[in-house]
Amino acid sequence: MAERKQKIDRQHGLPVIHQCRVLNISRSSAYRKQSEVGSEDIELMRKLDELHLRHPFKGSRRLRDDLWDDHKLQINRKRVQRLMRLMDIRALYPGARTTRPNHRHKIYPYLLRDLEIAQVNQVWCTDITYIPMRKGFLYLVAVMDWHSRKILSWRLSNSLDTAPCIEALEEALNHHDVPDIFNTDQGCQFTSEQFTGVLKKHGIKISMDGKGRWMDNVFIERLWRSLKYEEVYLKAYDSVADATFGIDTWMTFYNQSRRHASLNRMTPDQVYYDQPSGLPIAASG
Repeated sequence: MAERKQKIDRQHGLPVIHQCRVLNISRSSAYRKQSEVGSEDIELMRKLDELHLRHPFKGSRRLRDDLWDDHKLQINRKRVQRLMRLMDIRALYPGARTTRPNHRHKIYPYLLRDLEIAQVNQVWCTDITYIPMRKGFLYLVAVMDWHSRKILSWRLSNSLDTAPCIEALEEALNHHDVPDIFNTDQGCQFTSEQFTGVLKKHGIKISMDGKGRWMDNVFIERLWRSLKYEEVYLKAYDSVADATFGIDTWMTFYNQSRRHASLNRMTPDQVYYDQPSGLPIAASG
């Protein structure tokens, strides 16, 4: 196994996910191992994540001040910046870069401006978020149908590699109709040739948020907030298996049972599969 893992070439044109299949090793074992992060930093990252969700427009200076105001923790700004980079979070405000771009990758135009999104599979979107655990952390990527808010697929990983993003995308494409447009931010995972190549192969138009357009993925940002306050922050996952089970349970609840006022009090599944709301007529308005 160790010899086969050493053959993985992350710079090769063949995606890691396909290299794993050829070498007959599990995809998760090929992801980069997290560098050692101390227990104090793990706790700080959890607090930073909560503060960032509460005030996503705040940068490292203001988050440093919030750590003092809310928790009486005196932390220097460089440490806050280092942990924010590890968590892959940025201040969201006009003009800000919210992800890590790769300037060698092609950036596609933003296609959603003034577009009325009125049906399922018209636009899909994706994003990555940080998931704290009792000891360590994970990253979660999800693919969402914009119109219905349905989560079509998701993946947990211990790295910010492109492979889990491709896995989530391919799962969504294998189980649902192909969308007209796929919208992402300019993160290097989504601008990579491996990821955009999957979209091109299916004839999907590629749309990427412009700089500072932090509202473009507002629905999936709301998803992360709900997931963390209703599930993740209430638990202290001891293992990847615990995190997978908890998040899977919550995602099922979200798709099948969470009613949205903006969807006329229907659930994402009801809208996506064109099902009745099940509410009395007088209560459905």
